[in-house]
Amino acid sequence: MDNKAHPLNSFNVNEKGYYGDFGGAYIPEMLYPNVEELRQNYLSVMQEEAFQKEFQQLLNEYVGRPTPLYFAKRLSEKHNTKIYLKREDLCHTGAHKVNNTIGQILMAKRLGKDRIIAETGAGQHGVATATVCALMGLECIVYMGEIDIKRQAPNVARMKMLGATVVPASSGSKTLKDATNEAIRDWINNPTNTHYIIGSVVGPHPYPDMVARFQSVISKEIKNQLQVKENREAPDYVVACVGGGSNAAGAYYHYLDNPKVGIIAVEAAGKGVNSGESAATSALGKMGIIHGSKTLLMQTHDGQITEPYSISAGLDYPGVGPMHAHLYASGRAQFIAITDEAAMQAGLELCKLEGIIPAIETSHALAVFETKKFKKDDVVVINLSGRGDKDLNTYIDYFNF
Repeated sequence: MDNKAHPLNSFNVNEKGYYGDFGGAYIPEMLYPNVEELRQNYLSVMQEEAFQKEFQQLLNEYVGRPTPLYFAKRLSEKHNTKIYLKREDLCHTGAHKVNNTIGQILMAKRLGKDRIIAETGAGQHGVATATVCALMGLECIVYMGEIDIKRQAPNVARMKMLGATVVPASSGSKTLKDATNEAIRDWINNPTNTHYIIGSVVGPHPYPDMVARFQSVISKEIKNQLQVKENREAPDYVVACVGGGSNAAGAYYHYLDNPKVGIIAVEAAGKGVNSGESAATSALGKMGIIHGSKTLLMQTHDGQITEPYSISAGLDYPGVGPMHAHLYASGRAQFIAITDEAAMQAGLELCKLEGIIPAIETSHALAVFETKKFKKDDVVVINLSGRGDKDLNTYIDYFNF
């Protein structure tokens, strides 16, 4: 994990908490002490030798890192390029989310917090948070939209088995945005003993940077693994799905300032970018403020947040993390929007060609080959962010299995 200060021309956060024009901390006064305490301490805590030792030991012995970088032979033959899959689906709990929750639970303990809150959409972050709270013996409250509770029932059951209290969010679209609103309200009401484990590279500074640093273990491993497999540290392209964008931030992190590496972010087009049922923030968003940061945000002409839609519970967020907003606005990353249909077909293709059932979030990234052609010798790394157990009912309903 790279904890050095970033150069001013970097695609990483600056000292004021901004990525270009995006980021910052737009928070109610009641939250200022919490966020400021975290901002003043997060880098020094992460640099402590004892913190790093405990973090790395848990990643290795509990999470199961390093995760493999798998050459997908049959998928590569079909799309006539060299495709590697970074197997975050093999992490304990089934997705990349646990990299961040391990880091944040250690941070919370060092800041003297004994109560943990979180928000979750697809449920993977909720499970990962409940997991580390059980591991450390801390109280855990997870906010989740009513709609997501219904479509992600297995993950709700996991959270409860792990000892978490799952609180339904019944306002608005009853999905991730609304769960986040409820978690922020809780934090305002319980400022002294509570740490809010945000699950993505969103929220007020320092959250986007802190989460990206915890997830950067992904790209750090990719560099080492590609050196062994291809005799080079950098791929030609690194591809990831983006909702809030934590798996993508982790996969891109060590390549952000290497212009030779193409960065591709895949968003959820839902039923079509212009269908009115989409979550393609880069195509539809304008600058706005959501959940404490200035970023690209789907909104009406008078600034009301537009309800997002995706078949994937983890991608239906109306904004995108400020790092990704900057990558888009600066042209550093190429953003591609993938429909439900294309994502579901790409997920099924991976099942049949490689024997791997991906999360529907990941299936969006796998659909990149529908719209972008790569050269035969290109090395394309796709971050396989999660496994598909949680989405089996959606797959079953969609394909009539």
